Amino acid sequence: MGGAAIKPATETDWATEYSDLILAIRVVDSLEAAIAHINTYGSRHTEAIATQDDAAAATFISQVDAAGVFHNCSTRFADGFRYGFGAEVGISTQKMPPRGPVGLEGLVTYKYQLVGDGHIVNTYSGENARPFTHRDLA
Repeated sequence: MGGAAIKPATETDWATEYSDLILAIRVVDSLEAAIAHINTYGSRHTEAIATQDDAAAATFISQVDAAGVFHNCSTRFADGFRYGFGAEVGISTQKMPPRGPVGLEGLVTYKYQLVGDGHIVNTYSGENARPFTHRDLA
């Protein structure tokens, strides 16, 4: 990875989806400020808190607006196959825009809450399991 420059993040960085191995870090003064930042700039897909303060974690989980909100575990748990849904066919970060004839199932939305103790996601297991990889696409 060598050669990567470290520079201060700008306001533009918070609204940028890099699709690369780039990390922008913001230091905030409070849990409330962190939640406000995430609810403004987060993906609405999966967010996590690493803390030993259970009250702070409960506040984070209840107030962060995302489909998956995790405490002390990897956000890589956010996977349709791991949730038992079978093959994942799409990702939606919207809350409720059903279209056409919709039954009860189409009107239900979920918020997944995971609590761990530093847990990480293992590679898939079983016959023909494929590992997670990251590679540059030309």
